Amino acid sequence: MRSMTGFGRGVAEHGGVRATVDLCSVNHRFLDLKMRGSLGPALEEQIAAKVRAVIERGAVTVSVNVAGAATATRIDRDAAKRAHAQLAALAAELGTEPPALGLILGQPGVQVAAETVDDAAILTATASALAQLDEMRATEGLALATELVARLDWLAQLRGRIAELAATVPAQQQKRLQDRLTKLGLVAGGRDGGGSAAEGQRGAIDVDPQRLAQEVAILADRADITEELVRLASHLEQARSLLAGSGAIGRRLDFLTQELGREINTIGSKSAAAEITAAVVEAKATLEKLREQVQNVE
Repeated sequence: MRSMTGFGRGVAEHGGVRATVDLCSVNHRFLDLKMRGSLGPALEEQIAAKVRAVIERGAVTVSVNVAGAATATRIDRDAAKRAHAQLAALAAELGTEPPALGLILGQPGVQVAAETVDDAAILTATASALAQLDEMRATEGLALATELVARLDWLAQLRGRIAELAATVPAQQQKRLQDRLTKLGLVAGGRDGGGSAAEGQRGAIDVDPQRLAQEVAILADRADITEELVRLASHLEQARSLLAGSGAIGRRLDFLTQELGREINTIGSKSAAAEITAAVVEAKATLEKLREQVQNVE
C-alpha cells in the first residue's frame, strides 16, 4: 500500500547540461499531472509516461530546472507565414504599412524552443526522482497501513460490544413495557398458584400475557440489528484484506468506509439503548479518523 504524499529529487548531467527534477505529490481522486519548466511536447509526453508507469493516483507536480544549456530556439516557418498573412491582410484593410519582421517573430508560436541535449539529462533525472518519490510513498504507506489496521481493530471491538448489548435488548424492552403497564394500573394476567393478578394487586386490570409477548416481539424486531452487524463484520474483513494486498486500493477503501458509515448509522437509528448509542457515537468518531486517513491512500 502506498500513500499519495511524497517528494523526490533527481539530478543528472549529460553533454555539459545539468538537470534537476523535483517531483511532489499530494492526494487527489485521480492522477493529476502538472509540469513546470521549458519542455517541448515530445519531452513532456515522455516524462508523463514515466510518471504514469509508477503512480496511479495523486496530484503530481514535475518541476524541471536545467543549467548549462544554450537557450536555442527555432522559427516555425509555417506559423510565421500564417502570422504574416493575417497581419498583412489587416494592414491592407486599415491602409497601414505592411507588418515588420520583428512583429511577425513576436507572434505566439512563431519562435519555439529547439530540441537540445537537455532531454537525456532531464529524463535520467526524472527516473531518479521517481524512484525516490516511490520509495517515500511506500514508506509512508506502511505507517499509514499500521494506523488503519488499528482503527479497524477498534471498530471490530466496538462491533463486538454492540452485539453483546443487542442480545440484552429484548429483555430490557420487556421489563420497560411491564413497568409502564404497572404504572398505568395494568398487569399481566394468568398467574399460577391460585388467585388472580387483580387479587394480588387491587384495582389493577389484567393484560393478556400473549398480547404482551406479541408487543415485546414487535419492539424487538424493530430494534433488531443482526443484519447490520453481519454486514459491518464483512466490511471490516474486506478492508483488512485490502490492506494486506498490493496495488492502488484507495478508491475501494473509500467505498468501504462509506458502507461502514451506513451500517453504523442504521444501528444508531434502530437502537434506543443508551449503551449501544454510546458505542455508536464512539464508532462514528473512529470511522471519521479512518476516513481522513483513507483519503491519503493511493
